[in-house]
Amino acid sequence: MPDAKKSAATGLQRGDRLRVPVERSIEHCRVFADGDMLAGDYTVRHAIQVAKERGGYVWLGLREPQKAHMENIAEAFGIHELIVDDAVTAHQRPKVERYDDQLFIVIRSVTFTDDEQVDDTHEVIQTLGEVQMLLGPNFIITVRHSAPLPGAHELDRHRQLASTSPAALAYLLADRLVAHYVRISLLLEDEVDELETTVFTPGTNFNIDKIYLYKREVLEMRHATDPLAPALQALIRDHKDIIPKQIRSYFRDVLDAELQVKDRIGGFDARLSSLIDASVAKVTMQQNKDMRTISAVVGLAAVPTLIAGIYGMNFRNMPELEWEYGYYGALAVMVVIMAALVWWFRRNHWL
Repeated sequence: MPDAKKSAATGLQRGDRLRVPVERSIEHCRVFADGDMLAGDYTVRHAIQVAKERGGYVWLGLREPQKAHMENIAEAFGIHELIVDDAVTAHQRPKVERYDDQLFIVIRSVTFTDDEQVDDTHEVIQTLGEVQMLLGPNFIITVRHSAPLPGAHELDRHRQLASTSPAALAYLLADRLVAHYVRISLLLEDEVDELETTVFTPGTNFNIDKIYLYKREVLEMRHATDPLAPALQALIRDHKDIIPKQIRSYFRDVLDAELQVKDRIGGFDARLSSLIDASVAKVTMQQNKDMRTISAVVGLAAVPTLIAGIYGMNFRNMPELEWEYGYYGALAVMVVIMAALVWWFRRNHWL
């Protein structure tokens, strides 16, 4: 009886070899038809039937499905078997792959933590999540791994566009993810500008470790986002029979935003490298200045030490020992020489 209830909940019958509760990985199952998203949440089989009858398509949202889940979903939608393994494997590079009349798209998600108390163990940018989209003629399956994804209620403004085709919905989701890249790149720009101001302002103290931290985080973001540009270019260029002309135009807008992010992040990488070089040079110059100051102080201390050492040798035949004003004369010589050294050191900016 429990198995029957699970089968009924997902819309897959026992004959479909359902062995695990697929509903655990299903976040929603919606149907787009007649220029709108139909009300209610459907079971998989029912959604496929309704979409077929009304000439629409199914949007199935999954969250970190197991392989057994994907095998049952693949059987219901007729998904190519090679997609199943990719769909359950996280941490993939952004890519677009084609299997017959189906497309498999992977886009990494990026999150930014604005924390002033940054240390070596703190991750400012996290790129562990990803969104996978499986596009078929009458369905789109979104699979998210540790990544946020807009729900149906967040797409209300674009219901009419989303209802036109699975590719249109794929564009809307890709646009959301890339728009988040843009926001993060702007936040990073503020951080890099602040670091530059700190490094190049005279007399300010700065932590070079923070520059290394942002350098590492920017490189991580580049690894997660840079491969998306050639993937989108391939999507627009090589799959015109699956992606309608209008949607290709929309994807070009996503590509433009991605290329801007790519250029901006690449600029941050170069700027941070320059900041590291400037910081090292500034630290080296400060160390040299400190060493000059220390040397000057040691030189000033050496003069009275030298004179006192000479007159502390206790020889009998030292003319100045019997001089009435010898002590005051020695002190005067010390002061004159030290004053001359102070003048010379300051003239040469050692003090």
